Amino acid sequence: MTEAPTAGDVRAALAEHADPADAQHLQRFFKTGPGEYGDGDVFLGVRVPVSRRVAKGFTALPLDQVDELLDSPVHEERLVALFVLGAKFATASKPRTRDDKAREEIVDRYLAAVCRGRVNNWDLVDSSAEYILGAWLLDKDRTLLFELAHQDSLWERRVALLSTFAFIRAGDASTTLALAEELLDDHRDLIQKALGWMLREVGKKVDPALLTGFLDANAREMGRTALSYATEHLDKEQRAAYRAMR
Repeated sequence: MTEAPTAGDVRAALAEHADPADAQHLQRFFKTGPGEYGDGDVFLGVRVPVSRRVAKGFTALPLDQVDELLDSPVHEERLVALFVLGAKFATASKPRTRDDKAREEIVDRYLAAVCRGRVNNWDLVDSSAEYILGAWLLDKDRTLLFELAHQDSLWERRVALLSTFAFIRAGDASTTLALAEELLDDHRDLIQKALGWMLREVGKKVDPALLTGFLDANAREMGRTALSYATEHLDKEQRAAYRAMR
C-alpha cells in the first residue's frame, strides 16, 4: 500500500524551488516589514504558478497534514495547503460523486484556519475564499459572512467579501451588495480594494444597473480607492461623474 503524503513531503517539494532572491522580493511585495499587513511572514521564494504545480501533486494529502502546513510560518506552505483544500473541495463537489460530509469537513478546517489567523495575506484569501467558503454557501444561509465582516481581523473581513465572488459568478449580487454597505466605512486599503473589485464584478458579470444603482446611492460615502476600482470598467463620462461625487 502506498503511504499517504505528509506535510514534510510538501516542504521538501517546495524547497526544491526556493529562490533566496525571489524570497527577498516577495517579502517586500507582501509587506512583511514591522507594522505592515504581512508583518513577520516568511517566504521561500517560490512563485505562485510553481506552488500550484506542487499542490497538484499532493491532492491526497490528509487533512491533518494540511492543517500542519496551514500552521507553518512559511507563506508558500500555507498557500499550497489552501490550494490542496480547494482541490479537495472541488473533487467532493462533483455532481456524480458529491460528498457533503467531506465538503463540510473541508469548510470547517478552512474556517478554523481563517479564525486562528492562518489565512493571513491577500493572496491566501483570494486563492481560497471563493472556491471553498463561497462555493459552500451558494445554496445556504450566508449569515456567517456578515459575522466575518464585523471581525477585527482584516483577513476575516476580506474573506467575507471575496467569498461572494462565487455568488457573483452564479449571477447573484445580493450578498455582495449587502456586505458592501456594511463595509463602506472600512478604510483599510485591502478592504477598499476588495470592496471596489467585487462591486466592479457585479457590474461586469451580473448587471451593470446593479452597480450603478449602488453607486448612485453610496458613491458619496465610498472611499476613493473602492470607488476607483468599482468604476474602472464604466465609460469615461460615468466614471468621471461618480468620482466627482467624492
